[in-house]
Amino acid sequence: MKLFYSPNACSLGIHIMLREIGQPFELVRTELHKGAQNTPEFRAINPKGKVPVLQRDDGSILTEFPAITFYLARTNPAANLLPADLEGEVRALELLDYMVATVHMRGFTRLLRPSIFSTTPGDEEKVKQAGRAIAEEGIANLSQRLGAKPYLMGDFSAVDCALFYLTLWANTRAEVALPANLAAHLARMLARPSVAQSLAAEGAA
Repeated sequence: MKLFYSPNACSLGIHIMLREIGQPFELVRTELHKGAQNTPEFRAINPKGKVPVLQRDDGSILTEFPAITFYLARTNPAANLLPADLEGEVRALELLDYMVATVHMRGFTRLLRPSIFSTTPGDEEKVKQAGRAIAEEGIANLSQRLGAKPYLMGDFSAVDCALFYLTLWANTRAEVALPANLAAHLARMLARPSVAQSLAAEGAA
């Protein structure tokens, strides 16, 4: 398998999952900040122009964080990336969708890349403020969902990989305060070998 990723992007969550699985894979660096996602070569792989992209061993392409997560979990059940029961599975997918589609895309993207949402430079601060409000609300909701548990589903799962990249952004890029339980989750994730290896491989350790 090949993972097309960009440093500091949400693809880090998929990278961690691949290391948790322990199957061989290749990393293909895609510099989003340099516009590599807009090159004809990358668009031929993913016309949507974004990461993560997983190229499977048969050459077929999978995109979108939740879809890749589901595929990796179901093809590698021993890794326990998603709960095996229906209720646990739908709750995990519910969390994934909220973290990726709302907290990330509507919140942190506005906060960290306001120019995407505004063609008027004077409006960028308003865009950032809107993004901060969504991100902060999301962090509060996720803190409530985590509660006193070590991981979102109780035991480690793929949803923690998504939560990790959000809390990492909050802590290192966006200056969004983390409640104590999310700060502890971030520290717990940073202590996992898969996370340390992923950050080192991406040059972010």
